[in-house]
Amino acid sequence: MLDRAIAAVEAQDYPGEVRTVVVFDQATPDYMLARAGDRPVMVLVNCRTPGLAGARNTGILNLSTDLVAFCDDDDVWSPKKLRRQVRFLGTGEFATCAMNVRFDGISTPRLAGMGRVGVPELVRSRMAMLHASSFLIRRAVLGEEGALGLVAEDAPGSQNEDWDLLLRAAKRAPVRHLDEPLIEVAWGRTSFFAHQYDTKISSLRWMMERHPEIGLDGVGAGRVYGQLACWSAARGDRSGAVHWVRQAVRSNWREPRAAIALAALSGAVRVETVLGALHKRGRGI
Repeated sequence: MLDRAIAAVEAQDYPGEVRTVVVFDQATPDYMLARAGDRPVMVLVNCRTPGLAGARNTGILNLSTDLVAFCDDDDVWSPKKLRRQVRFLGTGEFATCAMNVRFDGISTPRLAGMGRVGVPELVRSRMAMLHASSFLIRRAVLGEEGALGLVAEDAPGSQNEDWDLLLRAAKRAPVRHLDEPLIEVAWGRTSFFAHQYDTKISSLRWMMERHPEIGLDGVGAGRVYGQLACWSAARGDRSGAVHWVRQAVRSNWREPRAAIALAALSGAVRVETVLGALHKRGRGI
């Protein structure tokens, strides 16, 4: 999969300089991937906090390009991704694009239906179609001295660090979103994060502490509380699930995740079964 991701970056029809940094995190690095040429590839080892955030920051800090883009090792860019997105970014700081979700051999487009994404939208929804593999960011605002800063390495299990970065960017200026699926994101049943329920719970609570405005929005708070209820039910924490169901309903009585959690507690359905069905439609809990 990594070879496919690298090849897709090298195949960009963008006329400018493209440098690829492959960061190995908690894995043996394959230095044979490194090469020179018009589109060089550098291989590094995560020298910061273990996890996705530390790996991203290792790459950021070893680049001198004007722009930085992310691509997870199991995702693929369209050949026109950079060209279209760089033009769309213009003088802005942060741009995203829509995605196709690949699950069980089926590709499903996920569009946002808008060209600018601000804090209100990101408080109400994680907006999964703004995937990290679509991020294009002006490097000057990143880094330890940049106005936006680095990817948060204190995010539990390196989860929701992308949502945090989007919210931080949107607080400076609306994120420029090219609503065209220019990346393909793989959602697998064996995803590294798929069943890390404790980490999912910790990272959501971390987000609510870091961005209090989420808890002040009825829909946004209800969504997060509903997710907390589902993950608590999935890990067999009945009292925790009931607590978060109550919080979800108080915030937004229409929150569907509360019903999913209750159904899971009753034994009528498994959270994993619901998640698999949603993934087939390019969606998640």
